[in-house]
Amino acid sequence: MIYDVVVVGSGFSAIAVACNLVRKLPPTASIAVIGDDPGFGRGTAYRTEMHLHRLNVPAARMSLFTDKPADFVEWLDRKDRPSRDADFASRSDYGLYVRDTLADLLRNRAGRCRVDFIKSKATGCVERYPGALGFLLEHGGEIAGRQVVLCLGLGNAKLPVDIGGLGAGARSHVIDNPWRLSWLTRVGPEDRVCILGSGLTMIDQVLGLRSHGHRGHIDVLSRRGLAPHGHTRDPKPPASVDIDPQAATLSQILRNIRRQVRSGTAWRSVMDGLRTRTQEIWQGLAPAERSRFLRHALPWWNIHRHRVAPDIYDQFQHLRERGVIEFHAGYLQTLTDTGDGIDIEYRKRGSQKIRALSVDWIVNCTGMERAGLAHSPLLQEMRRQGFVVADTLGLGIAVDPNSRALNRQGVVQSNLYAVGALTAGQFWEITAVPDIRTQAEQVAVEIVMSREARPQSA
Repeated sequence: MIYDVVVVGSGFSAIAVACNLVRKLPPTASIAVIGDDPGFGRGTAYRTEMHLHRLNVPAARMSLFTDKPADFVEWLDRKDRPSRDADFASRSDYGLYVRDTLADLLRNRAGRCRVDFIKSKATGCVERYPGALGFLLEHGGEIAGRQVVLCLGLGNAKLPVDIGGLGAGARSHVIDNPWRLSWLTRVGPEDRVCILGSGLTMIDQVLGLRSHGHRGHIDVLSRRGLAPHGHTRDPKPPASVDIDPQAATLSQILRNIRRQVRSGTAWRSVMDGLRTRTQEIWQGLAPAERSRFLRHALPWWNIHRHRVAPDIYDQFQHLRERGVIEFHAGYLQTLTDTGDGIDIEYRKRGSQKIRALSVDWIVNCTGMERAGLAHSPLLQEMRRQGFVVADTLGLGIAVDPNSRALNRQGVVQSNLYAVGALTAGQFWEITAVPDIRTQAEQVAVEIVMSREARPQSA
């Protein structure tokens, strides 16, 4: 069957696109959403059932729709989970909100377009339908879309060392994907744990361990030993930031920010003021400046920009102050199976000294891999055929400012879009809900306009 729109993916980006399309397309239109994740729209982040796993964006900014900013807060009220606009809701509640919002849209069968959910992976792409792009499905079927939206998210980053030399027992104590939370029940109360990576996922797993009765020591190893800052309980309004994106370099931007903070503006207000202009500033940077940002400034950007809910931050800081958590800045070198645990060797940052840790568990919290093409067989096949090309920084695929994919020749394809992390090379800040929902709506509008302009006989 040839659909008006095929959405490839089953995470938040895919559902944000689908919801916007259902709201905007006429009842005569048709949509297919291809994905093999049974929890459509919830993905890894919003499927957790632990209430202490919180959003790091206030509830007032987490609506699925730009024209209904209070939608999530109102949903919380209806579910007897009263929330102030500045509160940080649980991620599990947000996942349920996404599910309920989609279900409410689909309930109106008579007044909406056709929506089919195809529970399968798209394994290949073919161009053998007039005016449409076809996809081969893992179970052997095939569908096509006149417009296609790629919403393929990120995978968990792999460990930086090979664990093939570890015995089966030791390998079972290396947690490659911490979001499979069943591992928490296997950790003994006094077991020694080392978490690789010191970002938001690390904090989630530390508090998850404590909630499951773990009372032992936790080592945290990352390249710089930096941890995210917390949101304040009394947030100030975002500050106006004076930056000309067309004339700015990374050094100039940093000087402006420091000058503003030194003059008395709260740094969180400056960062919040930057949030609405991040994409504009990123697009104004020369390629060399973008590369420089990724090499040198990214870790500091992450800890200031992606902050933690205040009460969660307080719990984490309390554990640090008590010495339960110890940070190490360095580079992982080797893992050795000792029979009763795992020895870790790492090179201390800024020196050639090798340090050692002896632990019972290693937890990979190095974050999500970049949305390059390597993590997706479908994207690799589409690149081989010339439908997509990697962006110059290797962050995802090359798209234009309207989120339309570029082909091998650098030509914009008017019927092929990408939404979410795949478009980081063009937009940079495109993994948080406020950014994705805006992009999803813009893509939906483009698709509706394209359909209206198409001859009726097509």
